[in-house]
Amino acid sequence: MPMQIGLDELLGMLVSRVEDLAVDSENQKSRFNVMFRMLYRKGLFNENDALEAIREENKILLELGMIKAMPDEKTLKAAADNLMLWIKGDAKEIKRSIEELQKRLQEAAEKQNKPKIETAPAGVLNELDRIGANNPGKKLIL
Repeated sequence: MPMQIGLDELLGMLVSRVEDLAVDSENQKSRFNVMFRMLYRKGLFNENDALEAIREENKILLELGMIKAMPDEKTLKAAADNLMLWIKGDAKEIKRSIEELQKRLQEAAEKQNKPKIETAPAGVLNELDRIGANNPGKKLIL
């Protein structure tokens, strides 16, 4: 017999999985930050090395077809600068950068008209089934 699961249970499982992935991602980011700070402080790389590595990464992504176009130099520089903020551990600048990003995301979200997904009560669905029984092959799209 097939197992039935409610929408709320399914959403709960998905949210739980996403939360687990977010925690794992933060753990990995923290480890990379620690490792890169050690390497940076030992003088094994600098800002130019970060920019070149980001440029090379994007070139590879372009060749693999994972991006449509190479980002412009300004975008590459911004990515390198952001990476270096974390490596240097500049908390004030990181906080300012995060606040600026949140502001831009909020503005973008406000500009979008998000469609709503609504479900019909069981009574309405039963009524639609009854109507459909009289007119086989016809569909009602709401």
